[in-house]
Amino acid sequence: MKYIDEFQNPDLARRLLDEIHATVTRPWALMEVCGGQTHSIIRHGIDQLLPDQVELIHGPGCPVCVTPLEVIDKALEIASRPEVIFCSFGDMLRVPGTGRDLFRVRGEGGDVRVVYSPLDALTIARQNPDRQVVFFGIGFETTAPPNAMTVYQARRLGVRNFSLLVSHVRVPPAIEAIMQSPSCRVQAFLAAGHVCSVMGVDEYPELAERHRVPIVVTGFEPLDILEGVRRTVAQLERGEHTVDNAYPRAVRPEGNQAAKAMLEDVFEVTDRSWRGIGMIPGSGWRLSPKYREYDAEHRFSVEDIRTSEPAECRSGEVLQGLLKPHECEAFGTLCTPRTPLGATMVSSEGACAAYYLYRRLDISPAPREATSVV
Repeated sequence: MKYIDEFQNPDLARRLLDEIHATVTRPWALMEVCGGQTHSIIRHGIDQLLPDQVELIHGPGCPVCVTPLEVIDKALEIASRPEVIFCSFGDMLRVPGTGRDLFRVRGEGGDVRVVYSPLDALTIARQNPDRQVVFFGIGFETTAPPNAMTVYQARRLGVRNFSLLVSHVRVPPAIEAIMQSPSCRVQAFLAAGHVCSVMGVDEYPELAERHRVPIVVTGFEPLDILEGVRRTVAQLERGEHTVDNAYPRAVRPEGNQAAKAMLEDVFEVTDRSWRGIGMIPGSGWRLSPKYREYDAEHRFSVEDIRTSEPAECRSGEVLQGLLKPHECEAFGTLCTPRTPLGATMVSSEGACAAYYLYRRLDISPAPREATSVV
């Protein structure tokens, strides 16, 4: 299959690994920003094949995981209302709020529906003019354009019973916040290829220069990640800190101009709270004044929500790269995919879910003799 089989070739993987082993001379800590990359790394054992000197730190690149608890509680409040049809992607239904989740709301009689596109929610709104239809719009720069397009379409078609509960976040301000943290150990970043396919790379050179960290745009298959690590380690060993696009088959430097124009029209940049991390200035989007009537948060007046995180959950430290999932006392015991304490155990891109799914259940390092990543 194109762009799958050829990017999981074990012979090419070994050659890349050999080059990384031959290049590295000292310890380096790299952060992969995207949760999809984290799952690929853990699934294929890439972190266990790398030299001991190369540590991969899992970053806050899971959109479900970083959706703040107060937004989850707002979703639960809106979804509980009898006049509302609440639409969401399936991975949000198990994310715990304060005391319950969207599955519980549906079990209690709420009309909560799983959809596969925000346009599905708009169709439901047109089919049910006597109901309020809300779509839960979360994610990074990757999912923001289709949500923006849906709001644009709702306004163009005059669909007044549709609204968007927005929790969109942006990657570059998160990198800035990570580098400013006193506990930061990150020396380089593997940037998320799908984000850059939308936004391009214009925001990254300034970050790389200011913090003197290499930023390598990387894909998601094993060879993509190994090539990203190879280029990153080479820069670190040479003392360089530039932006390098290792994913040219999907990423152009300027990004997707049409998608960026839609984002600029429908959204405006705002401060945004990240679950487990806190407020990051300029790290999110909200609907612009032109589209404010489609903002579910304002339509349903749910601004005053009080939240409470489980004391046992340490997902915030996992999201900041300060803790590996299996180092949390609740991992695999109090916290499992069936009984999650935090979103990192629920999401298909969550680091805790990856460690649980691929049986990284203890702290003991796995052997590094393996020779295949497929």
